[in-house]
Amino acid sequence: MEFQTERGMLSCAPSRLIVAGWTGRDTAAVDHHIAELAALGVPAPSSVPLYYQCAPALLTQEPAIQVLGTGSSGEAEPFLLRQDGTIWIGLGSDHTDRDLETYSVAHSKQICAKPVAGTLWPLEEVADRLDSLKLQSWILENGSWVLYQDGTLAAIRPLTELMAGAGFGDGDAMLCGTLPAVGGVRPAAGFKMALTDPVAARSIEWAYQTRVLDVVG
Repeated sequence: MEFQTERGMLSCAPSRLIVAGWTGRDTAAVDHHIAELAALGVPAPSSVPLYYQCAPALLTQEPAIQVLGTGSSGEAEPFLLRQDGTIWIGLGSDHTDRDLETYSVAHSKQICAKPVAGTLWPLEEVADRLDSLKLQSWILENGSWVLYQDGTLAAIRPLTELMAGAGFGDGDAMLCGTLPAVGGVRPAAGFKMALTDPVAARSIEWAYQTRVLDVVG
C-alpha cells in the first residue's frame, strides 16, 4: 500500500491487521448496545474492548469493493499504522457483513474488504488534541449523500489505550472503533468519510462504492 504523508510517499505492507471493537468511551452506552445486539442474535463480546484479528490483505485503496449479498455496511474509523518506529493516523472503513454478524462478529469482520484513505498524518502531530478530531461519514441514499456518522474521537477510547491493549507493534495496522449510525445501521451503494483536524484546518477524505455479488447456493 502507498500513502501520502508530509514526509513523502510511504510504502508499506502491514504484517498484522487488528480491528478493535466495542471501543466506545461511554461504558454504559456500550453495555446497552451489546444488549440491543444480543436481542437481534449478535453474540456478546468475550471482553470489552475486543481486538479482532483480520488478514492485512483485506486493506484496500481501490475505489470499489465487492461484497456477498446486500447485508453489509461501512463504518468510518480512525486508522493507525506503525512503520519503522513511527505511528501514523489515517482513516478507514470497517466494512462488515451484518448478516454474518449474527453468526460470528469475528467472521463478519474477516469477510469484507477494509477501505483505507491514501493520506496519513504523524500521530505525534495531533496527539495533544486527538479528542477534537472530527469523524464523519455519508452514505448514498436515494441518489443523495446523507449524513451517516458525526462526532469526535472523544467518543472512542483513547488511542494510546487501544494500542496498549492490542500490543500494537511495528508493522501493525489497526482500525480503532466507530461512532453510532444516524438513523441506524444500513447498507448503501456509496460510502464516503472524513477525518478533520479543526486546529490545523485539514482533512483526510475517502470514498468507495460497494458492488453486490449474488449469493449462489
